[in-house]
Formats: sequence, structure tokens, C-alpha cells
Amino acid sequence: MNIKSKYKIFAFVLMLYCYSAYAQNVVKYVQPMAGSGAATTPAALKHGAGTELFANTIPAVTTPFAMTQWSPQTQASENKCIAPYRYSDEYFSGIRATHWLSGSCTHDYGSFTIMPVSGKLKTHDYAVKLKHSDEQSSPYLYSINLINIEASVTSTPRCAILKFTALKTDSVYLLITPNSDYNQGFIKVDASRGEVQAYNPVHRIYQGWGKEAGFKGYMVAKIEPPIRTHGTFAGDTVYGDPAISNKKGIGAYIGFKLKAGESISLKIGTSFSSLEGARKNLEAELPDWDFDATVAKSKAVWEKALSQINLQTAVEKDKRVFYTSFYHAMQQPRLYNDVDGSYPQFASVNKIGKLMGGNYYDDFSLWDIYRAQLPWFELLKPSLINDVVKSMVLKGQQGGWLPIFPCWNSYTSEMIGDHCSSVIASAYLKGIGDFSAPEAYRLIRQNAFDTPANRADYVEGKGRRALDTYLKYHYIPVEDSVPDAFHKKEQVSRTLEYAYDDYAAAMMAKKTGKIADHNILIKRAAYYQNVFDKNTGMVRGRHADGSWISDYRPDSKAYYITEGTPRQYTFYVPQDVPGLARLMGGPSKLESSLDSLFIKNEYWHGNEPGHQVPFMYNYTSAPWKTQKVVREILATEYGDGPGGLSGNDDAGQMSAWYMFASVGLYPLNPVSGEYLISSPIFDHVSVRLGNGKVFQIAAHKKTRNSQYIYLVKWNGKIIGKNYITYKNIVKGGRLDVYLQDKPDLAWGANSAMQPKGIN
Repeated sequence: MNIKSKYKIFAFVLMLYCYSAYAQNVVKYVQPMAGSGAATTPAALKHGAGTELFANTIPAVTTPFAMTQWSPQTQASENKCIAPYRYSDEYFSGIRATHWLSGSCTHDYGSFTIMPVSGKLKTHDYAVKLKHSDEQSSPYLYSINLINIEASVTSTPRCAILKFTALKTDSVYLLITPNSDYNQGFIKVDASRGEVQAYNPVHRIYQGWGKEAGFKGYMVAKIEPPIRTHGTFAGDTVYGDPAISNKKGIGAYIGFKLKAGESISLKIGTSFSSLEGARKNLEAELPDWDFDATVAKSKAVWEKALSQINLQTAVEKDKRVFYTSFYHAMQQPRLYNDVDGSYPQFASVNKIGKLMGGNYYDDFSLWDIYRAQLPWFELLKPSLINDVVKSMVLKGQQGGWLPIFPCWNSYTSEMIGDHCSSVIASAYLKGIGDFSAPEAYRLIRQNAFDTPANRADYVEGKGRRALDTYLKYHYIPVEDSVPDAFHKKEQVSRTLEYAYDDYAAAMMAKKTGKIADHNILIKRAAYYQNVFDKNTGMVRGRHADGSWISDYRPDSKAYYITEGTPRQYTFYVPQDVPGLARLMGGPSKLESSLDSLFIKNEYWHGNEPGHQVPFMYNYTSAPWKTQKVVREILATEYGDGPGGLSGNDDAGQMSAWYMFASVGLYPLNPVSGEYLISSPIFDHVSVRLGNGKVFQIAAHKKTRNSQYIYLVKWNGKIIGKNYITYKNIVKGGRLDVYLQDKPDLAWGANSAMQPKGIN
């Protein structure tokens, strides 16, 4: 056989391999209903309360990182912490074009709902009894049988096609409602053009609660067949007018006479910029009316996205949980620009910008996603991370300050910390993107060193909360109640998180040659030590005079701790675990403190501050305990049913934890580029990286139940560390993890094999 023939065979085999990588049919494993019910996991039942008992994910029909998701609706409001769909609800009230922050406790905004009604026109009390057996749900298609009508929806990044098929001959009306809890909005029917136009003003929560955010959610719908009758309504009052605005419960109806088997189709374009932008998006993404072809295209998009990771295991449930987690992790950040690059400028009033390239994103649940969700996409989609960082820098330029928790394109100062610093520094240190590092660092530095001179700017949400006392005392004393924040007080947690953010800023300062800044910031990265009480071995509220608070209950929620207890938050020192161990009295004391947390059943997986905790045994002489507890969490805190997530998914962080942990890795300190190694639950994992390289993880078990590491190889060579670096992973290669039934007391147990602390 000559060289040319061999090359042709090789090329053909390679083509088949690439095709199979895209055609694995993995989308079938996604369970969109997972997390849409009350959590049933052990940690949730012990530690969760109120809204924290819900993962608050929705069965969204969408594409990865889309502008708008399309969800069945069982809750009609845009209120905080009320997801559009809850599995336990009894009534279906439409298909919603939603901007719900997946898995959150925030609010929906700029949303619209379309509800079919058969027989007589009803503009209130039209909800239909919901039976889950009548629903079919996937990432690319949702359908429901409503007795006399079948309703279906599929989507593109900014648009959707909805199809309503009559199951018997009758009149059918479609009710289209802008969902404003502020009795605002506009809707108009243009029957001659077969079109409905609408918008819904967006309102802020947290800082500036209730104020208009300066932009709207827009939609333009095209309808076929021709509209037979139409009008508008407000609640139960029906009008003959084609347009209505700014009343409670407004909407429009369009009516048809259908024979059994006939359908109404709606093509809907959405935008945050204008009605014309929604129309352009619709023309670009849905030029025709082929519902089935759109379903097929959307399914192909999901297959390609999900197939970046290929799993081999005999346990089908693990695949379902993994690919559902992957789906959840691709709900946000949210695409904000139209196809022509138009987008609403950050924290502005009716100002429209224009991108010259890339995409603009918002809805960053930054207290959460800097930990694992965005780090996943540093590996899988560096171009997305580049756009994310550029979006953050653009927000800082347009608003004057880098935002703390940018959602609904506004400042919020929700939650604590300053984790834009972590996201930007992490990307820069990994060599991701072509953003302006000097400009990005200028904005990071401003947040770290300055407070707005204008009091109104601070109240608006610009700048770190309580920075002045943090800099004065080197911790935030309990006397500072942090009044200008949604999360008030929480002084110890803020101190810990600012110390981590200072570390992130220090690393970027060092890389960009700002040595004086680095020297200051790296000292501040150790301020966590100032809220650590050596007498109790845990963090504790501290007065301005240096004394500790007297009422100390380590396993009770405290006003100086964010959503948790002192014991739980003690371990939040991702930048310097060895330093924390020294404070405690050495690695053995860190190990016993971790033991105590798990023995007392005080570990709460349903809230993000603890997500690094199970992997911290890798800094002790017992990394095998990480392997043990991580396996237990994977088995007990995740499922594929409606109650299968142990707390708010928070834009995919809870899900991303599963993805990392199940393949045997975790970025405990994302800025460092180090991924701690644990035991994978899958036999083989193949990750197609964003640069085209392939990273593989293979588990070699002595028996079916083997879960403890005794040997690790990288590209065939034994490695002496219990972590692997980003630099190695992105080159592509193979990580072989050898497992046995009993703990190996030597693997990873020496400090020389473990990550270092502050440097």
C-alpha cells in the first residue's frame, strides 16, 4: 500500500471519528425537569430553608448561553425567587419567553407568555390542570397536550417557533401577555401584517430596587395563518383596540377557527435593544416556518455542545446527571446583543451600543460561578471566556466601576466579594483572550483600593462594600453593619472573600509588572488570618478594638457569616490552604477540623461557600478522605429527578461542581490554574478542548467498587503531585488514575506533592 493510500484511509478514519464525536446522541441523557422541584437530598433537608430548598432550575428550551429561554409556565409573576415553572404546581398557564437566571433566587424580567385557549375567549382564569404525563421535555423541544390543543416550542439563540395544533374542530385564541409586576408594558396587534409587537420594561432589584433598569425586553411575533379576530385586554376587561399599555394584567388576543389537526404557528424574535432589533433577529435566525427543521437544528447544536465531553460508564444514571449538569451549566451567562451587534449599554438609560465583534454577555451570578462554572469553559470555550471578560471590562468602562454581581445589565452589589477580579485574573493568567490587560487591571485596582467619592455612586452599587473599614482594620469589624447592601453585615465572610479577591488582583498585578501593587495586595490576601480565632480554631466575629464577640456558636447561623455558620465558612481560604492549616496548628489539625465538619453533618453542599471543602484533604496527609467524601456527595446530593439538586443551582455552579468532581478534578483556587485530583466515577472521559486538543481521563479499577487512588500517570509517566495544571491540560494528553478498594495512605500525602499557598 503506498503512502497516498495510507493517508486516504487515515483521513477517512479520522473523519469517522470526528463525526462520531458529534453524533453520540448524548442529548437524550439531559433531564430538563431535574431541579425543578423541592430538593430531596440529605444536606438540603438538614440545612436548607425556604427558597434554598429549591434548585430553581427550569425545563428550558434554549441553545447554549442564549438570550431567551422558553419554559412552560406555572407561576405567572416576575417576582424574586419564584421560578416560572415548579414541578409541584398544579396548573399550566402558558409558554414563557423568560430571562430567569437559571437556578437562582433573583427575579425574571422582560418576559412574555403565550397561552392557547380553546372554545370561548377567556382572559383570566384560563390555566389548565397540569399532568406531567402530558409533557415532553428536552433542551430543544417542549410540548404539552392541553386536552383540546397540543402546544410545542423550539428555539434559536434569540428566537423561537411555537406551534399550537387543534385536537378537535373549534375556535382557538392565543393570549400574549407582557409579564410586568409593575403594571407597565406595551402590546400591539397588527393583523394586516400578521404581527404582534410588545415590550416589557426591566426593573432592578437589590441596589436601586424597583427602579427601571434603563432598557426593555422586546418581542416581535409573526403569525400564520391569517388572524381571524383580535383585540387587547387588561385582566378580565376586553377591548377592541389593537394596542394597550401600562395597565395591570395587559395582553393581546388573536383568534382563529381551526379544524382538527390544523395548527397556528408563531415565530418570535426577542431583543434587549428595540422592536426593530427583535425583528432583525427573527429575520436572521428564523427566515422560514419549518418547525421540524428548527427542532433538528437546535438538537444538533446541543449534540455538538454536549459532545465536547464523552463518557464511558455502565451506570446510565451517572450519564443522565452529568449531561443534565452540563445543560444547566450552559444556561448563563446570557447573550445580550442582537445579530447586528446592538446591545443596551451597561447601567445606562436607553443607550444602545454597537459591538464591532464578539458578543456581549450579562447575568453573572458571580458569587457562585467563578468557582467552577466559568473555569469549565476556560477549558471548553476560551472564546466565550474572552467575550465574558470583555463584557465585564466594558461594563466597568460604561458604568465607571467594575460591577460586583452584574445582572439585568445593572449594578446590584448582591452577595459579597468582588469576584470579577477572580474571573478576569484567571483568564489573563491562563493566556485566554485578547482583552486589554492594562484596562482590566485598572478597573480591578480601582475596586480594590478606592471607594466612589460620590455618595450616590456608592449607594447605586459601585465599589466594594465596607472597603474603608477593611483597609483600616485589616478585617471588617462587626460595628460596620454594611448598610448600603442587600446582604448587610456578614463582616467575617466579606473579609475572607476580599482576601481571596486581593490575591487574584495581586497575581494579575505581578503578571503585568505592577510590583508595588502586588506587594500590597499579597499582604492583604492574608487578612483572612485576622478573623481566625486560634482559641476556637475557627473564624469568629471581631470588634473594632480587636476583641472577639462573646456570643459564639460555631454551628449556628450568625449575622457576620453569609448564609452559613462559622464552622462552614472557616474553610473559605482558597488562596492559602497551607496558611490556614498553619493557623490551625498544622495539616493534621486541618484534617481533624475537616473530619469534624463531616462527622457533625455540618457540611452543606447546597450552598457554594463550601464547594471547595471536600477537596481540602488534598492539603493534608489523607487525600484519600477527599476521594471518600466526594464520592459520597456525588451519590447523595445529585439525582436525575425534580428534587435532585441540593440547593439553588445559581447559574450552573452546583451543576459544574458535579461535572468536575465526577471526572476526578476540581479547581479549588481557580486563579492558580491548579486542579486537585480525586477519583473519577467514569471509566473513561474524553474532553475536546477549546483549542482542538483532546484531554482524556482513564480510571483503572482493581474491582468494580475501587475508589481510592494509589497511582496516577500523565501521558504514561508517574506524577508525584496530587493536582494537575491548566498548562498541561490544554496541551492535550491522558491522565491515568489507578484505583483500589482500600485507602492508599501514601498517595498525595506528602506536602511536596500538594499545591502551595500564597506566593
